[in-house]
Amino acid sequence: MNEIYIDGRSIGQQHVPFVIAELSGNHGQSFDYAKSMIDAAAEAGAHAIKLQTYTADTMTLACELPDFQIDEQNNLWKGQSLHTLYQQAYTPWEWHEALFGYAKSKGLIAFSSPFDISAVDFLETLDVPCYKIASFENNDLPLIKRIAQTGKPVIMSTGMASLTEISEAVDTLRTNGCSDFVLLKCTSAYPALASEANLATITHLANTFNCPVGLSDHTLGLGVALASVPLGACVIEKHFVLSRDHGGVDAAFSLEPEELAMLVRESKRAFEAVGMVTYGGTVIEQDSKKYRRSIYISKDVKKGDILSAENLRIVRPGFGLAPKYWQQVLGSRVTKDATLGTALTWEHIK
Repeated sequence: MNEIYIDGRSIGQQHVPFVIAELSGNHGQSFDYAKSMIDAAAEAGAHAIKLQTYTADTMTLACELPDFQIDEQNNLWKGQSLHTLYQQAYTPWEWHEALFGYAKSKGLIAFSSPFDISAVDFLETLDVPCYKIASFENNDLPLIKRIAQTGKPVIMSTGMASLTEISEAVDTLRTNGCSDFVLLKCTSAYPALASEANLATITHLANTFNCPVGLSDHTLGLGVALASVPLGACVIEKHFVLSRDHGGVDAAFSLEPEELAMLVRESKRAFEAVGMVTYGGTVIEQDSKKYRRSIYISKDVKKGDILSAENLRIVRPGFGLAPKYWQQVLGSRVTKDATLGTALTWEHIK
């Protein structure tokens, strides 16, 4: 499968990368701020915006036991409980319909990541064009089954999943009616290091599962995202914020509007640059060929003179004999008079 279609748009390796701006919880639970984010994403040229559909109670338990505390030293949200974090970050469900409609009015495709079956049932009432399965949910086969049964295209992050787990998730999609899906290479660290991106996996995923593949990128900057394009990434998802200084739960590894615009522009340029295997110069290079080197007469010569390094030179432009004939023409007698600046041809020595 080389491509899929989402809301009428073709997505695949033969098309410009589909850039998704992930709003996540960076709206700070301000509806107006969320709309401003959509405005900025549209202006930056993103192709889609994505929400996350959950509540703290559908995501985890309101429990203070150690299992439910974030205590990793390098975790961006260290010191919070899971329930507190998700309560702070979730997007109110009553916003979804209005935000989807607003995004559509701006020319954006709008969809969401459901984190449990109740979220899928809710999103179906809004007739979303596709679904995203987050990396932490790619082992939730009952959820994946329910999403597949909607008949909508699916984008699934593969972060943390083993090859066996990805196979199980893909089999669940396919056996429940979903043949249109994209797998995203993802490193589920926040932020992730470029050295942990392992972008070579993109090609392996595409070959293993015969599907379009992209990147869900949590690294800082644009380097990793742009490097994914020559490897075949047809979808690039990045978290988005109006200003990192303004804050937001994911602000530390999110793109600002100017960076998002650059991602859209440069990923298109990277896609166009891949091209195909070609040698001998492209069409646009043909005019430049005349400025390659060739053999020219560098001093006036008379008929019968012997050609040597004293009266020949290899110079630009390229209208004379190619330099590879240099040894062959040395010592030859000139068949007719020629002045300095004459391009040497076989007629001069035969």
